[in-house]
Amino acid sequence: MRLPLRFAFAATLIATPLAAQQRPEALWYSVGSEESTQAFLAHADKISIVSPQTYFVDSTGTVSGGIDKRLVDAARAKGVKIIPLVMNPGFDQPTMHRILVHPDARRRAIRSITALCRENGFDGIQFDFENIHIGDRDAFTSFTRETADSLHAVKCTLSAAVVPRTGDLAGPTPYHAWIYNNWRGAYDLKALGEILDFMSYMTYAQHTGGSTPGPVAGFEWMERSLKFALAAGVPPQKISLVLDAYSDWWFPTYDVKNGAHTTGRDVSYRTAMGVLTRSAVTPTWDDRQKMYFAMWEEDGVFQHVFVEDARSFEAKLALVKQYGLRGYSVWVLGLEDPALWAKR
Repeated sequence: MRLPLRFAFAATLIATPLAAQQRPEALWYSVGSEESTQAFLAHADKISIVSPQTYFVDSTGTVSGGIDKRLVDAARAKGVKIIPLVMNPGFDQPTMHRILVHPDARRRAIRSITALCRENGFDGIQFDFENIHIGDRDAFTSFTRETADSLHAVKCTLSAAVVPRTGDLAGPTPYHAWIYNNWRGAYDLKALGEILDFMSYMTYAQHTGGSTPGPVAGFEWMERSLKFALAAGVPPQKISLVLDAYSDWWFPTYDVKNGAHTTGRDVSYRTAMGVLTRSAVTPTWDDRQKMYFAMWEEDGVFQHVFVEDARSFEAKLALVKQYGLRGYSVWVLGLEDPALWAKR
């Protein structure tokens, strides 16, 4: 790790090794919904960092947004660090491209992000920049480095939510090529591991609305993704493993624009269990993927539900200890199985 003078402060921000902690660092994401805010207020004493997804940077580099005062007050009262996300709205690719390559927008974004952290007394900022084309990979790396330097100068950390991958090949199908070139390939893991104070490595959304039905985050895929990041040179003490608190429901639908098709919807644990109860379906535990799933027929057409509950959460959380990681990050407060809090 490079440690010139401008990185001296950064060195103090790197995570304490897991062995020296009583428990792994627990970062939980929140959104602007009342359900998400209430979940934080109820469980703040079991959370190390709260990361609200409520700030956006537009194509000019201007940051906007805000955090519910109740969340801020509760976090400060409970000693929970506040590290908000800054995202490209709607994960819009042209917006991100302009920020990265247009000098004025790039400078304004860095200044705006730094001012956001400094003026609000936040502990840091986390990038949630997604749908970046692989052609902007080097530009994103240099932008991250410049932002980290600026934030460290005002005693703020910089982390990033990073889309995972299991290798550096685009894959066997057009779908694999699309998701690699637009979502997974733009993150230079080794470089980001050196620049960032930590990364939240997003080992969820294994299956998406554009894929076939499948697990939100199958255990075997999660572990392969994690092993790839470690082999790429990301120090384990800089990895916060992202776990999912939501479930997925796949069902047939129709609309004028897309015609008949299958859609996958992210749903809360409560909604997933409600769907299964209404359909009189009992899910099955998959010990390889570490989750419950169900597939059943309704009027000749199959539906699928992949359930993330407390049992699944604990099984995947074991990877944090097994690989000596910094901790874990969870998407998102308000969608989780209430039973998982009992073991926090």
